[in-house]
Amino acid sequence: MDTAHSPNQNHLLAALPDAEFERIAPHLERVAMPLGEVLYESGGQLQHVYFPTTAIVSLHYVTESGASSEIAGVGNEGVLGISLFMGGNTTPSRAIVQTGGHGYQLKAPLLMEEFNRVGGRRAGVMQHLLLRYTQALITQISQTAVCNRHHSVEQQLCRWLLLTLDRLPSSELTMTQELIAGMLGVRREGITEAAGHLQQAGFIRYRRGHITVVNRAGLESRVCECYGVVKKEHDRLLCDVRNRQEFPLTGHA
Repeated sequence: MDTAHSPNQNHLLAALPDAEFERIAPHLERVAMPLGEVLYESGGQLQHVYFPTTAIVSLHYVTESGASSEIAGVGNEGVLGISLFMGGNTTPSRAIVQTGGHGYQLKAPLLMEEFNRVGGRRAGVMQHLLLRYTQALITQISQTAVCNRHHSVEQQLCRWLLLTLDRLPSSELTMTQELIAGMLGVRREGITEAAGHLQQAGFIRYRRGHITVVNRAGLESRVCECYGVVKKEHDRLLCDVRNRQEFPLTGHA
């Protein structure tokens, strides 16, 4: 097994007890998630769920005019495709890769088989875990709506940067100001001004599509309460998420 890639890099998969993990492990397929790839389109039938490991995926709501903005992000803390086990099987949002990397996909019927498992001492383990994650994701979506309506572009940018950093192993992001503006649904000029203020304050460095956070505490001092609300609720709901020892997946290196 290539130790650089493991399902255990996804926190939800890492939280599953061994018996539950071993049932789905042979069916987990590692997939590349290049920047800009669309995993789901609005209204499309869900054939797979995705557990990102090193990629970050942005959930966008797209209007009839074609305009869009991010309603939530999903990285190694979560799963894409909650509509499947919530009973809808389709989603009104588009899932597009924001930060390129890898993840694991699982066919929809296999996920549902485990989600609906009954009988036995540990029945419902997957269901309980995914429903708690879904509540955390709903909190993120709700807080994003509040933030976009009531807080400044600089505060929104700080929130977005901090949430993105929480899903990355480094303090450097590859992202243009134009793409960030699209994520937040604001004008590029607003992002340019906000990023300029953060750079002048010594919190970030920005050059040619690369943002390096050099003072995280500085960002935390400028961010609105929305970041803390999202993080606190995620930690509360998923406080038992743990990292298991590496589990060898034959054929999924």
